[in-house]
Amino acid sequence: MFFVNEPNFDYRDPWAQPFKDRFRDLCAGSPRVAYFYENPDNSTFRYRVYNMIQVIRAQMDGASAAFFGNDDYAEFNRIVDASDVIVICRTRYNDHYNELVARAKQQGKRVLFDVDDLVFDTSYTHLVLKTLDQDFNHPEVWNFWFAYMGRLGGTLKMCDGAITTNRFLAQRISDFSGLPVFIVPNFMNMEQLDISDRIYAEKLASGFMRTDKIHVGYFSGTPTHNHDFSMAANALAELMEQDERINLLVVGFLDFKGELSHFDDRIQVYPLHDFVNLQRLMSLVEINMVPLLDNGFTNCKSELKYFEAAAVGTLSVATPIHTYANAIHDGRNGWLSNSIEWVDKLGAAVEAVDGNYADMAKAAHDQAHAQFAWYNQMPRIRKALFGDLAQADLAANPLRPAAEYIGNLHNSVEL
Repeated sequence: MFFVNEPNFDYRDPWAQPFKDRFRDLCAGSPRVAYFYENPDNSTFRYRVYNMIQVIRAQMDGASAAFFGNDDYAEFNRIVDASDVIVICRTRYNDHYNELVARAKQQGKRVLFDVDDLVFDTSYTHLVLKTLDQDFNHPEVWNFWFAYMGRLGGTLKMCDGAITTNRFLAQRISDFSGLPVFIVPNFMNMEQLDISDRIYAEKLASGFMRTDKIHVGYFSGTPTHNHDFSMAANALAELMEQDERINLLVVGFLDFKGELSHFDDRIQVYPLHDFVNLQRLMSLVEINMVPLLDNGFTNCKSELKYFEAAAVGTLSVATPIHTYANAIHDGRNGWLSNSIEWVDKLGAAVEAVDGNYADMAKAAHDQAHAQFAWYNQMPRIRKALFGDLAQADLAANPLRPAAEYIGNLHNSVEL
């Protein structure tokens, strides 16, 4: 485990603002961008709304932006009338949003839908539930997910175009909706980079000083990652059996089954953390595990677990889904592991701790800044909000059909 002296951050949600302040912020400049999301949270909202607004305010001269949600429905007309561009992020269809889109279109205003997951096409529902380890025998599971995905798809189809995180997911959106799709990756905001830069500088100055224990981190977030973790759990247990230095640090929810259950005294579990203090926890571990089932749902995921760890000088071993395969160069800034390679790749990461770890960490850190820092996203955001719909990212250079990557998974539940 690395020595990091960065204290805990006194965190408060930076988006806790009353409507009058948010509406004032929207009207403060020109052009004006109104983002809509059902209710602010620490996950999708942060990446796809809060972070976007932060960049617009910091880097787009004269422009203003603000967010609104379900609780603001009585003010939707005022918001639309005051806006130049509307972005609806991962929001389920209802009458209020139908009227909002209709009003915006009557005024000739651009309406975009932002989505970061394959959760808008009900033909993928079975695959999504299987991947998320949901209870197939519970009728309410089916009722919720078909309704949830169907309503998201309904909102998407009302819009003029879409914004998403990567080209693989962009192709799924295009296939489903026929809309032009722009790509703005998930990225780190100012608060994340502020604490990450301090931590990385400290690790550099100390020569990556650490204890005699090696900690593997798994930052699960929710119980839906049990299937993902199970892919690598036995491999990790095998290495823990061979090397008493190896410990496991988990943040979030996880069921410890199989061989790992024998190592309770070498497993630390932390509750969910806010996005700033999570950077500190990730900085403590030498190895960040990102195992994923490799299917049509997971290939739509972003690379955020890689770049957030890289920003604090922590290296990752990840499944080579679309985004991780593009971000990680195996053995140079991390490691890629398919389902049968986890013992070897985790072993290589353990060896690097006593070898070229610092050089690899620098390569990962520098790439995280170059591609996934807030200050490098303005060209993509500007293009998505104000660019020519006919020149959307996917329209200009479409991917091959999904079947060429993963087979026909619309009706498949193979994992």
